Amino acid sequence: MNTNEYASQLAINGGPKVRTRPWPGRCLFGAEEQAAAVALFEEAIRTGEVFGYNGPEEEAYCREFADYLGGGYADAVNSGSSALYVALKALRIEPFTEVICPAITDPGGIMPVALLNCIPIVADTRPGSYNVGAEQIAACLSDRTSAIIVAHIAGEPVEMEPILALARERGIPVVEDCAQAHGARYRGRLVGTFGDVAAFSTMSGKHHATAAQGGVVFTRNEEIYWEARRASDRGKPFGLEGEASNVIASLNLNLNDLAAAIGRVQLKKIDAIAASRRKVAAMIHEGLKQARAVTPGWEPEGAESSYWFLRLHVDTEQLTVDGDTFAAAVAAEGLPVGTSYRVALQAHARWLVERRAFGTGHYPWCAPEYQGDPNRQFPCPNAVAVTDSDFNLYLHERCGEQEALDTVEAILKVERAYRR
Repeated sequence: MNTNEYASQLAINGGPKVRTRPWPGRCLFGAEEQAAAVALFEEAIRTGEVFGYNGPEEEAYCREFADYLGGGYADAVNSGSSALYVALKALRIEPFTEVICPAITDPGGIMPVALLNCIPIVADTRPGSYNVGAEQIAACLSDRTSAIIVAHIAGEPVEMEPILALARERGIPVVEDCAQAHGARYRGRLVGTFGDVAAFSTMSGKHHATAAQGGVVFTRNEEIYWEARRASDRGKPFGLEGEASNVIASLNLNLNDLAAAIGRVQLKKIDAIAASRRKVAAMIHEGLKQARAVTPGWEPEGAESSYWFLRLHVDTEQLTVDGDTFAAAVAAEGLPVGTSYRVALQAHARWLVERRAFGTGHYPWCAPEYQGDPNRQFPCPNAVAVTDSDFNLYLHERCGEQEALDTVEAILKVERAYRR
């Protein structure tokens, strides 16, 4: 058949789908999580005492979370965005300084900067990656830089060593955003253990969950830990002997014992979840060796992704269509594919472009204390290019060999139809 005949067979053009059965559900919660929650309710009914927050379950969860990361200190909060806010506040960065942020991230991975009266400076991604690189961070440094945020997007570890060297040389703290990367490793070490402090999301869509929403702040620095505890609970004087009054203005961002009890069960599953996702991703990568135009997304040497989703690169120079059209055709074959990750391009987000954080003005950018360019824009050509060329497959730990086979078959089918 010629390409026109192959194209007529595509599901997007009315042909038969590669996959007609539904994609498997995650089934993230099971009998163990149910038992943990029921036990708390039974205890509350038996004693007449309602469970709350900062209780025994949360204390145990934080201790076990820190142990999972090899030791340190953890504080559980109510979301991943709150975790990043608390992590930054715990560093005691000064208002109107600049915080370098990744070009591709969740809005909650950058908004806390402005809410702390600091200026987000968006660093481009490394070419061919969703993650920021050392060279791109270096281009954003100034004498106003107070912190660097790196995000391990899609479970793909950031190339940490050159970034850490850059930061340490200048005495700038590094915050790891691990919201999408539970169980991912770089050169054998779990992400979240490289920077000065790390923020995790534990919402229900992530590898590890504490029910619907949640987050964790992790550090190996005791001083940062106590600052985080105060920042997450209205400035209560945690870690300050003899102090009775609230010591800093902050918010109530606490988790609760019910969510923590579920999280304790979930902690035992992280490694198995990451391993299952790696196994499926490896099968897809192996099958795509037959493809010409579709390859796995670039990852640094020594990276072990935990694949919050699987990123695939499309070489459009070998095709007659653009990346969005190709991805849409793959999705039409019955796969859970996103046509682009442009939604995560925070430099183009309306709130940042229009400088909308407080009221009707442009504070903190317009503050007289800020000595940088309040109108600076961030074109981020690498991030734009990679979101144009790459698409995401939403795999998870319940996927298996059949899902891998169907994925490869669908991609090869679409490539055959659109090949130059």
